Amino acid sequence: MDLMQYLEGYPSIYVLCDSKVEPLAHELEKALLAKQAESPQDKLPALKAIASIETSEHEKTMGTVLEICNWLLESGADRDALLLAIGGGITTDIAGFAASIYKRGISFAFVPTTVLAQVDAAIGGKTGVNMLDYKNMIGIIRQPDFTFECPEVLKTLPYRDFVSGTSELIKTFIIENEDDNYTRTIRLLSAINGAESRSAAIEEYSNDILSLIYSAAAVKAGVVGRDQFENGERRKLNLGHTFAHAIEHVAQGHKVDISLGQGVKLGKDHDIAYVDRKDITHGEAVAMGMVLAAKLSEKVGVAKDNLAAKLANNLAACGLPTESPYSLDELAEAMTRDKKAEEGKIHFVLIQDIGDVILKDLSVDEAIKLLEA
Repeated sequence: MDLMQYLEGYPSIYVLCDSKVEPLAHELEKALLAKQAESPQDKLPALKAIASIETSEHEKTMGTVLEICNWLLESGADRDALLLAIGGGITTDIAGFAASIYKRGISFAFVPTTVLAQVDAAIGGKTGVNMLDYKNMIGIIRQPDFTFECPEVLKTLPYRDFVSGTSELIKTFIIENEDDNYTRTIRLLSAINGAESRSAAIEEYSNDILSLIYSAAAVKAGVVGRDQFENGERRKLNLGHTFAHAIEHVAQGHKVDISLGQGVKLGKDHDIAYVDRKDITHGEAVAMGMVLAAKLSEKVGVAKDNLAAKLANNLAACGLPTESPYSLDELAEAMTRDKKAEEGKIHFVLIQDIGDVILKDLSVDEAIKLLEA
């Protein structure tokens, strides 16, 4: 597939990329220059500027968004510019949000470079940043002009990043399991995880991986098309995420001295102290969160027998963690501040069986008591 055909018609392009994949941005720049040299009569877009960012949940802040807006302004980006984001889910989330507010909105598009982004983060129009270590508290739903799936980049991912992203792949097929894609995914990922050379196995099974990625992307796109603003069906895509975001919050450590007037400045996170930072990726937290969701489903009485144990065994075989390192009490406070909470209730996604999930409104206290019973 050729990215060039999707760039036609834009007068100017500004590329924002994850620093780890910056060479891809420069490859695109060279390709555009070569195409312009070959066909000077064609009206091809000009790549005006490239900027790279360090990607971590700690950097996913309004401060970073403001820096991007300032870069766009200083680089001369007008209302007709395209901001092209190349990277994983953090990059696409930040870029989409920055483009949505810069000059009251410019066009943006994504080239996702991780499994997680290709399956989930770059699809659906959710953009935003974290606030005080609470996930995606500030954001907007706005669709990109296009999302270009580039399969070649997956070969370069560190294995931990690859397997972490597959939790969203598994999540999608727990929600909608057409053609038994769940079983196909577990068998494939288990084979890769158990291989003597995992990188060689990823290469060997690349076509199967891409097929599953495209199937999962199609599932999410279908759900979003039917419920863009999360008034009903789209809430099912949050399977495991209430628990996952709480795990990530606790893992990030709590900020102290956060009240305004005590030295906290917009965008200056180093003015705030952090403690007890842990190393848990979003995908790993989602895997743990899905197991907790399955346990809650059993406690509520909607799940098939031993569903949580089955899911935990499958996730572990794929190389994903299944047990939260934090107690339910530690997670409870973060869950009460979940952005999806309404009138003290959270729309928990419960699993009746693989391919069959339902929504049930529970307070955090009710959910915790059920899990502790």
